[in-house]
Amino acid sequence: MKAYLGIDIGTFESKGVLVDDTGRILATAAKPHKMLVPQPGWAEHRPREDWWDDITFISRKLIADSGVAPREIRAVGTSAIGPCMLPVDGEGEPLMNAVLYGVDTRAADEIEELTATIGADTILDRCGNALTSQSVGPKILWLKRNRPDLFDRTRKILNSTSYIVHRLTGVWCIDHYSASSTSPLYDVAGLAYSDRLTKDIVDLDLLPEPAWTTDIAGTVTARAAAETGLAVGTPVIVGTIDAAAEAVSVGVLDPGDMMLMYGSTIFIIMVTAHRVSDSRLWYAPWLFPGEHASMSGLATSGTLTHWFRDSLARDLDPASAMIALAAEAEGSPPGAKGLVLLPYFSGERTPIHDPHAKGVLFGLNLTHTRGDIYRALLEGIANGTSHIFETYVEAGADPNSVYAVGGGTKNKVWAQATSDVSGRTQIIREKTMGASYGDAFLAALAIGDVRKEDIRTWNPVASEVVADAANAGVYARQYAVFKDIYARTHDLMRRLDG
Repeated sequence: MKAYLGIDIGTFESKGVLVDDTGRILATAAKPHKMLVPQPGWAEHRPREDWWDDITFISRKLIADSGVAPREIRAVGTSAIGPCMLPVDGEGEPLMNAVLYGVDTRAADEIEELTATIGADTILDRCGNALTSQSVGPKILWLKRNRPDLFDRTRKILNSTSYIVHRLTGVWCIDHYSASSTSPLYDVAGLAYSDRLTKDIVDLDLLPEPAWTTDIAGTVTARAAAETGLAVGTPVIVGTIDAAAEAVSVGVLDPGDMMLMYGSTIFIIMVTAHRVSDSRLWYAPWLFPGEHASMSGLATSGTLTHWFRDSLARDLDPASAMIALAAEAEGSPPGAKGLVLLPYFSGERTPIHDPHAKGVLFGLNLTHTRGDIYRALLEGIANGTSHIFETYVEAGADPNSVYAVGGGTKNKVWAQATSDVSGRTQIIREKTMGASYGDAFLAALAIGDVRKEDIRTWNPVASEVVADAANAGVYARQYAVFKDIYARTHDLMRRLDG
């Protein structure tokens, strides 16, 4: 038996999978957790309770349910939400809750200040990205300024995956794809940290050592084995951010391949033949030497469906509420009877990069129902996604193939609206385990048991979502209004923030 274990920590749930060397799933497991929002614009996780406890629970459950002996697990791959910012002490113990990715906008002032001081063009040239709420550097500066006593006790600043890998192996490391999010502290040309642009944020020694995703970080320690049920000495790869592992899971390999991930946020990754330099998009070295990636994402998507259920559908059984709401949305016609929603409930990431952006529901009248509003919410996310596609074309990086993955692919209205608004065909593969499946494959790849192209055999194409030409007119009108609403109100949005 050759088995490989993959575990991914998501925004609201962690998932794990155990597979054999043909990609056959031997066992799956999941464990939910919450995203904490202590105040508007903040988003946090508890590293021990939401990350490590999930790892130990899922690992033990996978071993128990599969009947695979721990010594038969040849390698472990992990991924997690990112980019995150977590200060820890010398033993790797968290000093505060983890500050999450772009949905957390607390460092807006630091972003503006660093951009003004260093220069937007200089940052883009050296770091590959404009400074946005997705950037870790400004959040470290926020920590230094707002929690100076805690900052003084900090010995390492980790992201989610590097925290997990340290708990498993005792090694401080991070993959290059993730490390590039520490802008303005990472030089994409040199593939290394740099404080050339500013020395005012942090000593670079406090950051984990960059490596490639499929490098072996270390092996499972005796302490980690006792907590996870894994065998001492099992190889653990460096790992990566969840979206990158998810892209691997659906066969995004060649330049022009794009992943569209329907999760708590929409996240998009496109493998490119060269570096795409556009301030509206994100750039990172890809998971393997000499390869490039162009990324983008909305701040909220699946998070909005959770908010809608919890706030406006309390009469429904929580266990089946999403199915019921999807049915209500399907009963509303394309265009939601003239409703247009801006999904900027936590500011927005690409392509507008506006932490002050606000959610807007436009066009209400007394005939509208909950189903119309929910459909408008799904179509608003579809409009935001189409805006990203449009940006890629303008940046000279038109995708050849779009591979869709995530829970949203099962929502007929959402997936169809995305194709209808954008005119893009979405390819859906057979297995939808997502990032954890990609983690297991990357673990197998790291020790030489598979080749990169084998993922397409592990996970063949199952179906496609094709644009319905009959809906093109109504969605073209709605999309134009969608963009115009933001253009006309973004100054008012900022005024609401004082």
